[in-house]
Amino acid sequence: MSEHEAPAAEHEAPAAGHRAPAAVRWTAYVAVAVLFAIACGFLSNWQFTRNAERSQQLALVEANYDAEPATLDDLVPATGELPVDNEWHPVALEGTYLVDDTVLVRNRPHGGTAAFEVLVPFQTTDGRILLINRGWVPPAEDSDPSAIPAPPAGTVEVIARLRPGESLPRSGRTDAPEGQVPTIHLPLIAEELGGDPAFITSAYGVMVSESPTAASLPNPLESPSDDPGPYLSYAIQWILFAVMGFFFIGYVIRTEIRHRREEADDSPRPPRGQRRRDRDMAEEDEILDRLPQ
Repeated sequence: MSEHEAPAAEHEAPAAGHRAPAAVRWTAYVAVAVLFAIACGFLSNWQFTRNAERSQQLALVEANYDAEPATLDDLVPATGELPVDNEWHPVALEGTYLVDDTVLVRNRPHGGTAAFEVLVPFQTTDGRILLINRGWVPPAEDSDPSAIPAPPAGTVEVIARLRPGESLPRSGRTDAPEGQVPTIHLPLIAEELGGDPAFITSAYGVMVSESPTAASLPNPLESPSDDPGPYLSYAIQWILFAVMGFFFIGYVIRTEIRHRREEADDSPRPPRGQRRRDRDMAEEDEILDRLPQ
């Protein structure tokens, strides 16, 4: 080894040492982009799933909402649950309202206020009891419902759309003033009304019409929304975010490379004579290496 090789090696070592941290840093950048893309993928898939569920709900409403009314036994088996495919389907009933067992479900968003929905059990001629949601009434100043329109007495023919019951509040609290409930949780309502085994706890009805018609009625409930929701657009946005993450990392790496090249171009160059001496020394080293040892 010639005496000039050591300085050359020392000159190359900093360059290699400078490249290694950059490679590690860029690898970290890419790893972050990959992790971000995986997270975006999960979020996008979640939104696609919600969009599919919403599409199924809209298809069910479209198929059942204006269908011909069927009998209660056809839609809700006496010993079974409400089939999912029968939700929103109209049912034809004949029987009497159990007015004394009227229940109000509180804190329902109607008319820009926390309204009450009026729930009245309806006993059919064959003895089964289906809870009927007759509509909503606004609250009075003392937080009690305003005057509740009474349903017609005697035998009544009712058409209602079937809905599944609701869950209990997330807080788990079920306390409410007498005659009121926090949600349309059918087992809770059935228990409060005496636990009659004829009470249907898998479905309730949203009133469409009744004959004879009462002198006054609660405000009707709104029709279900046909808005598909923002889920599909959100899913696409998460995919775009994942792609943008890789573009951003690429931009950062390209910018860093460009800055390093500009710094290299701006660094002072050795004098012309020094460059000539460096070339002469390299040639001498090459000649010495060729000599027999």
